[in-house]
Amino acid sequence: MEDDFKDINTGLCAFLDKTPNSFFAVQNIKERLAAAGFTELQESKKWQLQAGGKYYVSRNGSALLAFVLPQAEYRGFQIYACHCDSPAFKLKHNAEIVVDEKYVKLNVEKYGGMLLNTWLDRPLSLAGRVLCSVEGRLEARLLNIEQDLLMIPNLAIHMNKEANDGFKLNAQTDMLPLMGGLTAKGGLQRLVAEKCGVSPEQIVDMELFLYNRMPATTVGLEQEYVASGRLDDLQCVFAGLEGFLAAEAGASVPLFCMLDNEEVGSGTKQGAGASFLKDVLQRINRGLGRDEEDYLVALANSLMMSADNAHALHPNHAEKNDLSNKAYPNEGVVVKYSANQKYTTDAVSGALVQLLAKRAGVPLQVFYNRSDMAGGSTLGNISAAQAAVKAVDIGLAQLAMHSAYEMAGVKDTAYLAALAKEFFAASVVEAADGTYYLQ
Repeated sequence: MEDDFKDINTGLCAFLDKTPNSFFAVQNIKERLAAAGFTELQESKKWQLQAGGKYYVSRNGSALLAFVLPQAEYRGFQIYACHCDSPAFKLKHNAEIVVDEKYVKLNVEKYGGMLLNTWLDRPLSLAGRVLCSVEGRLEARLLNIEQDLLMIPNLAIHMNKEANDGFKLNAQTDMLPLMGGLTAKGGLQRLVAEKCGVSPEQIVDMELFLYNRMPATTVGLEQEYVASGRLDDLQCVFAGLEGFLAAEAGASVPLFCMLDNEEVGSGTKQGAGASFLKDVLQRINRGLGRDEEDYLVALANSLMMSADNAHALHPNHAEKNDLSNKAYPNEGVVVKYSANQKYTTDAVSGALVQLLAKRAGVPLQVFYNRSDMAGGSTLGNISAAQAAVKAVDIGLAQLAMHSAYEMAGVKDTAYLAALAKEFFAASVVEAADGTYYLQ
C-alpha cells in the first residue's frame, strides 16, 4: 500500500503542476479520457449514444462531464461532482500601470475567497484563455506563460510597523504584481501574442489568472504531506478521475462531473447552478430511447458524491474545530454533515457511503463545523437542485485552505481514488418500503 500512496501522489503532483486553472484542468483530463478510448461529444450537435459507449463533453472549456453507458438497461446514475477552480487573481483589461516612470505593475482583481498574504513575495505567472482573430474567425487558445514572470513585493517592516499586528491588506493597493522596469511597458501584450503564435493586433480578448509557480512537493519527516497550490479542489478532481477510469462497469451510469466557478458561487453557465449536469443526464436518457418517467425513476435510484476538500484540525489552532468531529490528514476520506444543509449528507447517504467505504477498505472521518462558526458551502446542494438525487458531501482533510500553497495527506488521495472506484461500480435501489439496496 505504501507504494500505492507514493505512485498516486507522484501522479497528483504532476497533474497539479500542469493545471494552473480550470481551462487546463479540462484540457489535461480530455487528454486522459481520449487515451482511455472516450469519444468527445459537442453540446451544439445531436448525440448518437450507444450502449457500452464511453463519452465526455465540455462546456466553456472550463467544465467537463464524462460517462460510461452500461451494455444493458441502466438503473440510475452514480455522479461524482467536484470543481476545478481555485481562488486566484484575475488580470483586468488595460492591466499595465506605470509607477514613477520606473516600474510596470499589473492591475488585477480577486477571484474567490483568498488568503491574500500567501500571494506575497513568491514567483507568479499567468495562464488562461486568449481569443485571437485568425482569418475572420475567433480562435480560443490556451496560454501558460511558464516562467517566473511576476511578484507581489511585501512592504518592508520599517515602513509598516503594524505588519505583524493584524495589518489588513487591500486587494487594490497592496496586491498588484510587479512585472518589470519601464522597459516592460507594452510587453505583456507582445508576450501573450508571441506565446499564442499571433500578432498583438490579433488578440481580441483574454481571461488570464495569476498562479503560484512553486511546484508541488511532499514534506514532513516521513514525507507524509503533499504541498501545492490548488489542492482545493484538484486533489478531489484527480482522485475521482483515477477511480472513474479504474472502475468496472456496473448497473448504473458512472458519471464524472467537474464544474467551474464553485469559489464564486457556482452561478454561471459552467457552474453547478447551471443546467449542465441536468442537460447531460436528460440527453443520456433520451439518447437511449427512454421517456420522462424512466428518467425520474433513474434519479430516484441515483447517488451523488460531492467531493470538495475539508478542514483538517490545525496544529496551532485546535480550538477552531468541532469538539468531537475532527478531521486529520492521512486518516481517510472525510464525510461532512451540517444541520443547516451547508452539506448534503443525511442519514441515508451517510450510511450508503459507509457501506461503500467498507467494501473499498477505506477509512472514513466525520466532520462538522463548530456550532458557533459558519463553514464554507460546496457544490453538492446546488448540483442536487439540478438533479434531485441522494447526495453525500465528502472531501480530504487539508491545511491552509485557500492559501496560494496548501497541505494535505499523501495517503488520502489513494483512499479517495479507491472509494471513487467502488462508488462508480455500484448502483443504488430505493425500494417502495423505504429500504435501500447497494449493489
